[in-house]
Amino acid sequence: MTGNVRYARATGAHIAYEETGFGPRDVLVVMDGFIPVDTMGDEPRLARCMSRLNSLGRLIRFDRRGIGLSDPVSPSSPPTLEQWVDDAIAVLDAVGSERAVVLASAEASPVGLLIAATRPERVESLVVVNAYARALRDVDYPIGLLASVVDEALETSTALIKPEPDLDWVYTAAPSAAHDPQFRQWWEETGRRGASPATARALLRVALESDVRATLPLIQVPTLVAHLRDESVIRVAVGRYVADHIPGATWAEIAGADDYWWASDSAPLVLDEIEEFVTGARSHALTNRFLSTILFTDIVASTEHLATSGDKRWREMLDRFDVTVRRQLRRFGGVEVNTTGDGFVATFDGPARAVACAGAIRDGSRQLGLEVRTGVHTGEVERRGNDIAGMGVHIAARIAALAEPSSVWVSRTVTDLAVGSGIHFDARGERELKGVPGRWPLYAVADTPER
Repeated sequence: MTGNVRYARATGAHIAYEETGFGPRDVLVVMDGFIPVDTMGDEPRLARCMSRLNSLGRLIRFDRRGIGLSDPVSPSSPPTLEQWVDDAIAVLDAVGSERAVVLASAEASPVGLLIAATRPERVESLVVVNAYARALRDVDYPIGLLASVVDEALETSTALIKPEPDLDWVYTAAPSAAHDPQFRQWWEETGRRGASPATARALLRVALESDVRATLPLIQVPTLVAHLRDESVIRVAVGRYVADHIPGATWAEIAGADDYWWASDSAPLVLDEIEEFVTGARSHALTNRFLSTILFTDIVASTEHLATSGDKRWREMLDRFDVTVRRQLRRFGGVEVNTTGDGFVATFDGPARAVACAGAIRDGSRQLGLEVRTGVHTGEVERRGNDIAGMGVHIAARIAALAEPSSVWVSRTVTDLAVGSGIHFDARGERELKGVPGRWPLYAVADTPER
């Protein structure tokens, strides 16, 4: 899932945004953290959450001024919450959205609350996750954070050097993903692209020192306040305060401990609450099965590469391969499901994009001196947490195993659904797929070299 980055003109700044999909409603995400719109698809946990949100309607995401691809700001003169609200409205104007479901979380939640309070005519409903109206403790607000804790958070979350384990912001903000080295690598890379340390510190200070408590009673749009029960940065009592002071707000307390909910193992539960609130039903809760196009890649002769190049050089080669694959997945709207040592499993919402992505991965791998074989199949899969399973997955894996080096092989289902796409296929005959009943007609993308 990806869109083209465009720019909206807000007062005093150009604001980068993306819109993807379509549907009965618009969903505007006011993103937390320093995550540019063009890097959201690089992290599987975040990509899956965005894909689920996209199933609710047209998804609109943007970089607040000072972050990512939007105009930079001076750390000595950071934007105000009101300017960030202006950024959101400018993006809605640019995409022609009259009203949208507004989703904001963590340190971006005050922006979402302020949008709903000051521009209710543009808000269909409001969803805030791990939200606060004020972060700092005060005499009339004992549930807030001590100023010293906020100062430590500002320092550790924008540190230039690798922190000590007990000061590791990733463990604090995203404990579910803290042991995933790929998540950490993405977090560091996207953070560097999102804002410099000085800018990030200044923007965080604006968010953490804000106080929008007075606006809560003014919010009249339908509001869902969801909070992870064991969240250690913004405690559950702080979220409960928000819900208690917004008239008619719906409160949802969910098991979990991550500040950034989309990185949590409990993210599917949060999404269930959001879906039911927005649509009135939990379609994903009723069934874990869905139709998808599955792509499998496998590096040819990986053990020989390891033997001839050595462990260190081969690891470096695999790292470059991973970057190449993820770049193409983002380009063609694929969602990374998992890696298989020297290959990838990804899903797409259409076979043509999957086939085009497979060809781009093949071409990029050749530039690294690698050959890959790829299998693509469209069929029913079963969601199991953050993974997928089922006969559709098994078939795609078996097709990849039969494919020739530097080729993209597909099932008959893919060729039928790709009619009119301009993609041509060469028949490779009927084959037996281990563990799959019957014989299956397989095809290779026509521009695949003959072997």
